[in-house]
Amino acid sequence: MAKAIKQVVKLQIQGGKATPAPPVGTALGPHGVNIQEFCVKFNDASKDRMGEVVPIELTIYEDRSFDFILKTAPAAEMIKAALSLSKGSGKPLQEKVGKLSQAQLADIATKKMPDLNTKDLEAAKKIIAGTARQMGVKIEE
Repeated sequence: MAKAIKQVVKLQIQGGKATPAPPVGTALGPHGVNIQEFCVKFNDASKDRMGEVVPIELTIYEDRSFDFILKTAPAAEMIKAALSLSKGSGKPLQEKVGKLSQAQLADIATKKMPDLNTKDLEAAKKIIAGTARQMGVKIEE
């Protein structure tokens, strides 16, 4: 028999670095989840992604048990990592902070594909290119 779902919570936490302190504690505390147990399970599941922002979808059940799904890193984080940027441009239309090659674009799109609403690589590349443009990153033709 399926358990009754109480709440679905979406969080973004550094891989392998979940602690009971905010934002984890404040997000999960009101739902009665064992925060320490969550932190241990999350850190084990994400230890291979240390330093990377890991979005998760946490399903909390009526009996206070939980399941979670690890998603791929946000596209902006992947672009920053590929170009070794600390942040995007404050004025993306006027100030460009880097250039993304077609190979890098295809690589990021391929990694991000499971979380995008497309199965087509060209469409995925367009989605990632749009994110890059909003960060002030040029795309090489």
